[in-house]
Amino acid sequence: MFEWIVENVWILWLVLFLVLAAIESLTLDLFFLMLSAGSLAALIATFLGAPFVLQVVVFCVVALLMIAVVRPIALKHLKKGPREQRNNIERLIGETAMTLEPVTGNSGLVKLGGDTWSAKTADGSSVEAGQRVSVSRIDGATAVVHALRSTDSETRIQ
Repeated sequence: MFEWIVENVWILWLVLFLVLAAIESLTLDLFFLMLSAGSLAALIATFLGAPFVLQVVVFCVVALLMIAVVRPIALKHLKKGPREQRNNIERLIGETAMTLEPVTGNSGLVKLGGDTWSAKTADGSSVEAGQRVSVSRIDGATAVVHALRSTDSETRIQ
């Protein structure tokens, strides 16, 4: 049995390639796709007659290079695009919200996009209820906000 596996190690790389590609189709994070590219490179190395140790090295090197070099570039290009194509969380960044209660560096509530969100200020300052704020980022289910200047407060709330 072991001899069959050694002689047909290409099947291992093919199965690994397909499994990682399938996982990527579920996660859509471009991480497993990079690992899948590494297993494809190892599969090619197998067909070129490389020993198993070299195949593993090829897998590791190609996967790490893909994760370190290609993935950040691909993610940057995926996130670039029209505002309408962003996901729900990305759309909220930069939006204005109305504070429903005082917002501090630890807690508060804002009305954002028609929903009530827990909120905190980015710099630890305090914003009174009824003030307009801008969303800096989203941490889990908490909107991190900062107070708008008086000229910015004329911005329309959606």
